[in-house]
Amino acid sequence: MANPPREACGVVGVFTPGEEAARAAFFGLFALQHRGQESAGIAAADGSTISCRTEMGLVTQAFHEFDLSRLPGHISVGHTRYSTTGSTHLDNAQPLEVEGIHGRIALAHNGNVINALPLRVELEGDWGCRFTTTTDSEVIAQLAVNAPGKDWGERIAYLMRRLQGAYSVAFLTKDTLIAMRDPLGVRPLCVGMYNGGWVVASESCALDHIGATLLRELEPGEAIQIDAEGLRTIHNGNEGKRALCSFEYIYFARPDSIVDKRPVHSARREMGRQLAIQSPVDADMVMGVPDSATAAAIGYAEAAGIPYQEGLIKNRYVGRTFIQPNQRLRDLGVRQKFNPLPEVLAGKRVIVVDDSIVRGTTTPHVVNLLRSAGAKEVHLRVCAPPIISPCHFGVDMASKGELLAAQKTIPEICEFVGADSLEYLSVEGLFRAIGKEADQCCAACFTGRYPIEVQLELGKMVLERH
Repeated sequence: MANPPREACGVVGVFTPGEEAARAAFFGLFALQHRGQESAGIAAADGSTISCRTEMGLVTQAFHEFDLSRLPGHISVGHTRYSTTGSTHLDNAQPLEVEGIHGRIALAHNGNVINALPLRVELEGDWGCRFTTTTDSEVIAQLAVNAPGKDWGERIAYLMRRLQGAYSVAFLTKDTLIAMRDPLGVRPLCVGMYNGGWVVASESCALDHIGATLLRELEPGEAIQIDAEGLRTIHNGNEGKRALCSFEYIYFARPDSIVDKRPVHSARREMGRQLAIQSPVDADMVMGVPDSATAAAIGYAEAAGIPYQEGLIKNRYVGRTFIQPNQRLRDLGVRQKFNPLPEVLAGKRVIVVDDSIVRGTTTPHVVNLLRSAGAKEVHLRVCAPPIISPCHFGVDMASKGELLAAQKTIPEICEFVGADSLEYLSVEGLFRAIGKEADQCCAACFTGRYPIEVQLELGKMVLERH
């Protein structure tokens, strides 16, 4: 993908009697690494105490055997972060430990609370809460641990009445694991059986990695409590409306995950098929921009009857680094991530399938790479509609002024990226591919119609400025 939008986070919660839960949380987070690479953290509880470790970097950088041995207990929550509210530093890493009138909790959150600022002002001024981070996640934690109510069911009901936006959350007390999903179900959250206990996670692939069995996905507005008495639903706050993020199918979720009963890989393959039906072109080969567009490219090739081939090889070990390239290496740009195959591309009319174009700063370099390798024609096909609006529900995408499709027409974008032709999948084609009705998904980034009224250009650093 060219300048991909960044996901909010990956969340794991484990309740496994008689076993150290932190180890299972570690491997669950490892499976969710694609959802965030800024920081990682695990908290654990043993019935009497809570221990927590957070660190910057990847899961494997943050945790070693010694670290897991210092997180005892049969309950655990884990988090891997990409920041959408608050800056990137250790204070904002999760799980967040917060203490209030109902004791101490450690909380992990995926999503964005769009009314976090007024809630924080209220919590500081009227409730006397003291904040140590600049994230909306701490607003959720402070509300949860101080909310009125005699039990967690009543407190969660109060919490959901106050929060607006997207939140899939797992938090633990010293003896309980609680998971909840916002009433629109914007971000995914599932639950499975694991070794005589249970596990919750942002995606089903995390359950697969630790040998858990998927039970189901949490319903929008549902909260579950897991403790010595077992698993039970303690709140159901859905009012019938759903707004699952359509980008989970396009880019965020791993292809081996199941999101809202739909296997992600087959949804992406169908996006490619729909795109081929909608926007055919004569060509010699179809290729995808690896890896996120591979399934869609295969679907396009199948529907078009044109051979699929690999034209770009991705360096899968390119990630965040503190080592800056010198100017000569910086000028190589996209070659640090992709390398073309001239023996495949030379003299060919090539259809290139990508999952989306956001800012458009990388796409021209990809097109130039293919031409430099001898491609005769480059026809760009995007298996998502044009992105014209920013996301306010847990995706660090871009401001409206940075979105290429908000500033240029499709012919202008085609000229800008240097392709021979450019077509996007329609919104209707996207919904057909994922098997959803328009009122079941959030497609605000494509349509500008948000499922909840939001302030325009709600800033990522709004709590930093506060």
